[in-house]
Amino acid sequence: MKMRLLTCLTLGMLALQVHAADPKTAEPSTPKPAPTGISAKEYSADLMQLYRESRLEDPRVLAAYARTEAGKEHQKEAFGSLLPQISANAGANRIKQVNEQVNQIYNSENYSIGLSQVLYNKATWENYQKYKSMAKQSLSEADEAQAEATVDLAQRYFAALAADDELELVQAERRATQKNLDRVNALYEKKYAMITDVLDLRARVDALAAQEVDARNQVRLSRAALSEIVGRPVEEKLSRVRSDVELKVSDESLDSWVELARTDNPSIKANQSAVEAAEAGVRGGKGGHYPTLSLNLSAQNTNEGYNNALAPKTDSYVAGVQLSVPIYSGGSTSARARGLYQDQVSAELQLEATRRQVVKETTNAYLTADSSVEKIRANRHALASAEQSSIASEKAFTYGVVNAVDVLTSVQNEFKARRDLLKTQYDFITNLFILNRWAGKLSEESVQSVNVWLSNNSKTDPVPDRNSKQ
Repeated sequence: MKMRLLTCLTLGMLALQVHAADPKTAEPSTPKPAPTGISAKEYSADLMQLYRESRLEDPRVLAAYARTEAGKEHQKEAFGSLLPQISANAGANRIKQVNEQVNQIYNSENYSIGLSQVLYNKATWENYQKYKSMAKQSLSEADEAQAEATVDLAQRYFAALAADDELELVQAERRATQKNLDRVNALYEKKYAMITDVLDLRARVDALAAQEVDARNQVRLSRAALSEIVGRPVEEKLSRVRSDVELKVSDESLDSWVELARTDNPSIKANQSAVEAAEAGVRGGKGGHYPTLSLNLSAQNTNEGYNNALAPKTDSYVAGVQLSVPIYSGGSTSARARGLYQDQVSAELQLEATRRQVVKETTNAYLTADSSVEKIRANRHALASAEQSSIASEKAFTYGVVNAVDVLTSVQNEFKARRDLLKTQYDFITNLFILNRWAGKLSEESVQSVNVWLSNNSKTDPVPDRNSKQ
């Protein structure tokens, strides 16, 4: 009886010492000295800041903008064919004329200006309509490229954030496991613990050390991926998701989101403009069978006569209307029209395929985000239960009710619950971005609405101090 009482007292004293020394946080136990200079690592970058930087640095966004400007200029080029075409010419010649009666050398000059205006040309008009639709297509494609780049930025941001969290979680779990190992080693030296408990805990500590190496490398890789979009090294701490916000999808139903996607999705709009351009191309191809009518005005001043003979300076003014009727071009006009019609069919089928894809992706993103809300709530309860279970296991081990392997399992379950909760939160926000992208609602305002869920505190810790919860 005395021996059992002595054992309990010894275990209790060791447990109190270990528990008092265990901070359960990702911050180092010793405070850092006050910084002597300004470092980028002391600041916190949020999603909105990186979004604005990426809009100015992401080559995909800049290329999309360039394609939009090019489309506008091509439209103006096609429209210019419908406007008056004016040209001016001037020339000077040195002429030597020799025959039986004349042998002379003289200078001649001629000046002319001409204007040509299309009165009716179906092919030229439809070509303008085609490039007008293509300009709209490039604008919608730019919106789609910007939305895709924003989703990519969000995915890389939360991937980097998850890598930071994983490193800190592995470090915290390793410290907690190491303290349990130190405790069991002390008990083993006094013959109060088994060697199997020591070996199990030591193996877990070694495994966590290997995981920490991999986690550090993953942090560097994720930051490199983020820097690729932003165009500079991202060394700041990243703002994490606040714990006091309620993550939820909007109150709109799935049908409302799908209907919104069908009308506002930029990819659908781009394909609709492509169909319109193809239809204009077909009409322009058939326009090769139509006559053309144009107005021509010209004025000329010259001292040259027939066969370059010297003549008095003469002013000539001509006004005319030219009608051109195509009769036969070897069948090339009809073949071109048939080929353009097949291009139209292809564009229409591509539009239908895009519509189906948008409906599918919108539905998947909505259902995934909606289910993630319940999953987040369940993971929070699971984390709370895992924390209590871990605390209870440590106390039970103090009294000899459970062994070290049970404590190790409870610690693993606690940190697994933390990882699951963080991953579910990041997956929810990422799916929300994807949902807004397919619905055509992804803009700076939507990024800002998500950014308010992030904490601006650079010291936010994914592993809160357990002592504060007891």
